Amino acid sequence: MREIPQWEFDFYALSHPRGHDFGEQTPVAAWMGSDDQSCGIVTRLAAAGTFGIVLMRRRLDSVWTITQQESGFTSIYAAAEVLNPLLSERHRPAPLPPGVIMRPSLFDLEGREPSDVFRMLVTPARRPAAWALNQLYLALPRPDRNWVSDCQTTNFHTRIWEAQLLASFREQGLLVEQPFESPDFRIENRVGDEAWVEAVTANPSVPYNHVNAPFADIPTEREEIFFGGAALRFAKTIGNKLDRRYDQLPHVAGKPFMLAIADFHASGSMMWSREGLIGYLHGSGATVADVNGRPQAVPMNTETLLGPAQFPAGLFANDRHAELSAVIFSNACSIAKLNRVAISGGGAPKGFRYTRMGKFFDRSPGALEGVSFCLDVTSDEYRSLWPHGYEPWTAEMEVFHNPFAHHPVPFELLPEAQHWFEEDGEWQCSSVYETSILWSQTRITDADKPAPTLQDLLDAESHATANPKDDDLLV
Repeated sequence: MREIPQWEFDFYALSHPRGHDFGEQTPVAAWMGSDDQSCGIVTRLAAAGTFGIVLMRRRLDSVWTITQQESGFTSIYAAAEVLNPLLSERHRPAPLPPGVIMRPSLFDLEGREPSDVFRMLVTPARRPAAWALNQLYLALPRPDRNWVSDCQTTNFHTRIWEAQLLASFREQGLLVEQPFESPDFRIENRVGDEAWVEAVTANPSVPYNHVNAPFADIPTEREEIFFGGAALRFAKTIGNKLDRRYDQLPHVAGKPFMLAIADFHASGSMMWSREGLIGYLHGSGATVADVNGRPQAVPMNTETLLGPAQFPAGLFANDRHAELSAVIFSNACSIAKLNRVAISGGGAPKGFRYTRMGKFFDRSPGALEGVSFCLDVTSDEYRSLWPHGYEPWTAEMEVFHNPFAHHPVPFELLPEAQHWFEEDGEWQCSSVYETSILWSQTRITDADKPAPTLQDLLDAESHATANPKDDDLLV
C-alpha cells in the first residue's frame, strides 16, 4: 500500500457526502490499497484523544463506498495496524446497493463519436484533467442517466460545470444531494442552512467548435462591456430558467433557490464576460473619468440592455424576481481548471510546463486595474496563494446576492466563496481568500522551451499575437 498525498486524498474525499467535512473525526492519514481499489483513512477524535478508521472501496462501477468504520484506537499506529491487512489484500469490488443502477464508464464511448473538446482529455498534457473529471463524475450522488453521453458529445461544458460545482460545494464541507431531477443540487451545512441550486450555461446562439476557435472580439466600449451582447446572453439564459419556476416545486418552496451560471457564449468570452453579468444583475457598471484631475471609477446606470429588444436590466435592482436568492458564477469552468487543481497539488505529468497568466483583483481603495501575474502552476509561489497548498475548486466562485430575496442565502452556507451583497445602497464584496483572479489563461508548453513571460500576458490581453492553438483557455 502507499500513502496518499493530501491533494489526492482531497479528490477522493469529494465522494464523502459532506466532502472535506468529516465532522469530529478529522482525517490524519490515508493509504491506497495494493489493488488501487481501496482507501484506508485514519481519523482522530480530538475531544477524546482517540483514533478511528474508515475503509472505502470501489464499487463495481468504480464509485467509492464506505465498507467499514471503527473507532476507539489509542494511537495512529494501532489504527494503521488494523488497516494494513485490509489494504494489502486484493478484494472483489463492492457490490451495488439494491436498486442502484450501474454507473457507465466516463471513457467508454459505446460507439459514440466524441466531441473534439472531449478528445482533448486523452492528450498527454491534459491527462490530469481527465483523471480529475472522472473522480468528480464518480463523486456525483446521482448523475442523470445521460450524463456520460452528454459529456462525451454535445453538452460537455454543461456537465463539467455540474462536476465543478459538486467539487466546490463539497470542498467547503457541504452535504450535497441530488434527490430530485430538478434542481440539480440540494446543499446543506452543519448548522442546517440549506439551498437548492440549478446549474446552467450561457451558450452561443450559433454553435461553434470550442477547440482552437479564434477568439471572439472583445468589446472596447464600457457600455458594451456591461450592457451589450454578453449581458443579453446572461439575461436570456437566466430568464429561461426562471420561467420554469423551480421555486414553486414542493421540495423547493420556502427554501433559498440559486442559479449557478458559467459562460460559453463566445470563444474566449470567459476572459471578459463577467462584467456583463454584473451589468445585467445590478443594472449598473463603471467607467473611468477624470474627477478633480484624477482618474476615478464613475458609475453607469441603465434600465435596459443595449439592442433593439430593450431587455430590462437590473434583475436585482427591485423585487421582480425575489424568488431567486442569488446567482453563483465562475469564470473558470474549463479543462484548464480541472488540470490545474490536480497539477498544483502535485500531479503534473513530465515534459510539460503549465503557466497561468492574468490579473489579480486589486483590493486597494480606488484601484481601477487588476495586478498582472504570470506564474508556474507547479511553483511554491503559485501554491502559496491559497491556504490549501494547491489551487482550490472554490477559488473563482462568486455569489451575487439578491437584496430583495424572499429567502436569502446565508454567507455561512458558502463560506469560501466571494460574496457580493448590497449594504446601505452600495454593492460590497466579502472574500475569505486574499487572492481573487479577474481573468486568466493557462498555457501549456514543452518543459524544455522558455517559460511564458509577462509580455506574453500583454499579448494575450490584446489578442494581437495570441495563438489559440497554444492556449488552454481559462479565466
